Amino acid sequence: MSFSPVWVPVLRDAGLLATHWSDIGKADAMDKVILGWASANEHIVFTHDLDFGALLALSRQSSPSVVLVRGPRNMPEQIGEAVCSMLRDHRGCA
Repeated sequence: MSFSPVWVPVLRDAGLLATHWSDIGKADAMDKVILGWASANEHIVFTHDLDFGALLALSRQSSPSVVLVRGPRNMPEQIGEAVCSMLRDHRGCA
């Protein structure tokens, strides 16, 4: 929920499977619920919320992957091309 749904068509146009949490579950879902869904459905979590990386590390699980973007420039028109390129380049990496 930390990134706008405007990312979904950008990621899809780049050939990536993308779904915003608001289309899946409750807006107030706990982070561990989102991580659990992502792991069970072989998705990554794309976020700027530091909690996801910490929760994944503490769980000692190997999935889901978490892509964490921090900084003032986090909209698709600012970093979309770089994010999509990185995700395509690392598709299937464990």
